[in-house]
Amino acid sequence: EVQLQASGGGSVPAGGSLTLSCQGSGFSFYEYPVGWFRQAPGKEREAISCIDSQNDETFYADSVKGRFTISVDNAKDRLYLQMDGLRPEDTAVYYCAADLLTPLARGLCGDLDHWGKGTQVTVSS
Repeated sequence: EVQLQASGGGSVPAGGSLTLSCQGSGFSFYEYPVGWFRQAPGKEREAISCIDSQNDETFYADSVKGRFTISVDNAKDRLYLQMDGLRPEDTAVYYCAADLLTPLARGLCGDLDHWGKGTQVTVSS
């Protein structure tokens, strides 16, 4: 059974930092693309960062490029998202996700089809 559990969210002032973690099970983080998406109230889901370990590739949405850093510990099936320079518009529920059904068919971060419970990030101005 595939499981993904995100943690590490919280409330920070603008300019602050947080590190999200994700523990996975039921599949290998090395063999499948994994990443993060977020969803704010009233807004569409936004894929913000993904990593493809087999091809050594990463993806960042323009909205987070230069501020967020994704990393993975494939031996432990753990995924991280270092978030620096946080802005109020980064406020959302953040989900750890994986592209398992048709990996990379829509590009890296194009079709995250499995995810777990999210973690809330709130950035105050």
